[in-house]
Amino acid sequence: MNSSCPDGIPARLTAPEPGWTTRSDVVVVGSGIAGLTAALRIHANLRARSEDDGSTVLLVTKDVLSAGSTQWAQGGIAAALGEGDTPEQHERDTLVAGAGACDLAAVRQLVTEGPDAVRELIALGTNFDHHDGQLSLTREGGHHRDRIAHAGGDATGAEIQRALIAAVEAAAGIEVIQHALAIDLLLAADGGVAGLTLHVIGEGQRDGVGAVHCRAVVLASGGIGQVFAQSTNPAVSTGDGMALAIRAGATLRDLEFVQFHPTVMYLGQDRRGQQPLISEAVRGEGAFLVDFDGVRFMQGQHELADLAPRDVVAKAITRRMHETGKPHMWLDARHLGAEFWAKRFPTILSVCRSHGVDPVNDLIPVAPAHHFASGGVATDLSGRCDVPGLYATGEVACSGVHGANRLASNSLLEGLVFSRRIAEVLPEELRPWADPVTDQRPAALARADVRTAMQTLMTDFVGVLRTEEGLLTALAQLPELLVANAGEADAEMDAKAAVGAGVEAWETTNLVTIAIALARAAVGRRETRGSHWREDFPDRDDQEMAGHFDAVLVDGTVEVSFDASPATDPSVLGAAR
Repeated sequence: MNSSCPDGIPARLTAPEPGWTTRSDVVVVGSGIAGLTAALRIHANLRARSEDDGSTVLLVTKDVLSAGSTQWAQGGIAAALGEGDTPEQHERDTLVAGAGACDLAAVRQLVTEGPDAVRELIALGTNFDHHDGQLSLTREGGHHRDRIAHAGGDATGAEIQRALIAAVEAAAGIEVIQHALAIDLLLAADGGVAGLTLHVIGEGQRDGVGAVHCRAVVLASGGIGQVFAQSTNPAVSTGDGMALAIRAGATLRDLEFVQFHPTVMYLGQDRRGQQPLISEAVRGEGAFLVDFDGVRFMQGQHELADLAPRDVVAKAITRRMHETGKPHMWLDARHLGAEFWAKRFPTILSVCRSHGVDPVNDLIPVAPAHHFASGGVATDLSGRCDVPGLYATGEVACSGVHGANRLASNSLLEGLVFSRRIAEVLPEELRPWADPVTDQRPAALARADVRTAMQTLMTDFVGVLRTEEGLLTALAQLPELLVANAGEADAEMDAKAAVGAGVEAWETTNLVTIAIALARAAVGRRETRGSHWREDFPDRDDQEMAGHFDAVLVDGTVEVSFDASPATDPSVLGAAR
């Protein structure tokens, strides 16, 4: 299955020539759990080699080290650490949530290596919550065991990030550049990595666009949150890593599987950007969903009712909203009590109250919003991409563990486990130093002011509910957002102006690029599976659709092809229903 409609996607972003140059053996892009872990482990493994030659690691991050999605992870990190729990049980829950689209080998790697990876976080100084001297574990949607470790009640991501940042700052030899947007890869004559270009603000002599020559790049740049009008993701999640990768020749896989978190605090239809997440852990502790008449509508929808996998709950809420004509549903957690709220969910309690809702006494208005991209840059089991010297980990990557719908609290674990895997192989695979070739690929930019139009198209036609008519409507208009600026594509850019306006234009071009690729994959998947819901194809089709949709960039157009090999071993497909 191929798409040949021209999209006008640039092969590189229009940018000033680099005004500064530096070198590092390995560049890690991103400072969430995946990027920090990768930098730490790669640095340690390089230093541990007997022939240590002083190889260096550079960590670049778009904002400050503590920005990004990890700090917003409320629920926790999943691993088979509790009494009676096993990796096999964690595997089954992951496969069920993934709806037959998980890579079985990747899932087994995740669940078997996960417990030791979490123990290493604890040894590093992460202060998880304990009860009576034992690690406190709770349950979230899709899990049949209490296996979610949390910290500060509902501040798990922030605590993990704190511990990892402290370790990075204490590691002599890891250089950090903050406020650095990765623009494009620099490629060698063989098509492999030779470096990348960055735009940096506030780093002294490294202000503006520069070039880092390197032997490997590890993408840990997070997700695509700002593709949609409402998201739980921070403003920095603009799909930069995925867009950079596809422009360089990498494959993007499973982009159609976008998870919409069912319980995001509803602030009004006109609110855009990051919205407050009401963690699944709240339902794990006994909260439940009701409609405007007080009816618990999740009863009978799934064996786990309010704790069903996220796609099931998001669809049920959306259906109820359509049936009743209401803009949201309600989450009832009043019975948890003031003391429990203050101890277990202090962050969520504070956020709710800041928006005029006291969950101790009030129902919380909730509606689904974009939360997590299960797809991304296609990798093998050690994070390798199909561009030599390029690796990917965390939400930017498609490792295969999430399938069609991520199991709650597996995302932090994925970043942790697969970054460790990359660190095991990368030191022995470092490419020779190579000069970048002169880049003759056509460059262009979208205007920054088309972002709102793009978000509206994606939310209306490529959101929770999808149809072929809606998807084709989006695809007819999205490329126009790119070509609107085509007349300026080859114009000379003033470097000073690029510093002020370039970031928004670069981000917007990345977002529209990913939006087109996502919509093309969604058109191709003519079934309903996991987080991909086609109203015109309401059934799951394991005969024709048990495989991956892969997207590559060819002459400015996203071409999507179907890999018919099943993602999950047929013997376990039945368990994943």
